[in-house]
Order: sequence, then C-alpha cells, then structure tokens
Amino acid sequence: MAKLSSVAIAFFLIFAMASFIEVYAGGEGSLTPAECAPACDFRCSNTQYKKACLTYCNLCCAKCLCVPSGTFGHKEECPCYNNWKTKEGGPKCP
Repeated sequence: MAKLSSVAIAFFLIFAMASFIEVYAGGEGSLTPAECAPACDFRCSNTQYKKACLTYCNLCCAKCLCVPSGTFGHKEECPCYNNWKTKEGGPKCP
C-alpha cells in the first residue's frame, strides 16, 4: 500500500511540473504582467545569481510578455526575449 502511494505521489509531481512548464512556454505575448513573477521565479530557480536573474527576467518579461520554458535555454520560444541585447552585444535576458 505504501509503495502504491509513493508511486501515485511521484506521478502527480511529475504531471504537475510538466503542466507548469507548458503554461509558461506559450511564446511571445502569452503571459500577462501578473504572470511574469512566478514564471521568472521558476526560470531563475537553479542559478547562483538569483537576484540578478530575477531582475533581468522580470524586466524582459514585462517587455516581451514571455519567459522561455525550463531553467536554462529554450530562448527560441520567445524571439523578443532572445534578441534583446546589452549595449555590448551580449544577451540581456537570462
């Protein structure tokens, strides 16, 4: 019985995370400004530079209304997010 409960909980967590990622992978203009903070919290969850990541992610999300799925990469999902560069030519959005 305990093994069945563990499997059910694991399945639920995997399903919940997959659903969360799909919600924020909608492409440019798919988010409302209110949805930027939770999307950026997830995007920046694995970085050691969390404060800087959150600052720039929220700035980029406010402009583009999109945050790429996952915690790294996938920037092709949001061209505005991907193409916004610093004055030195590097990527502005994490």
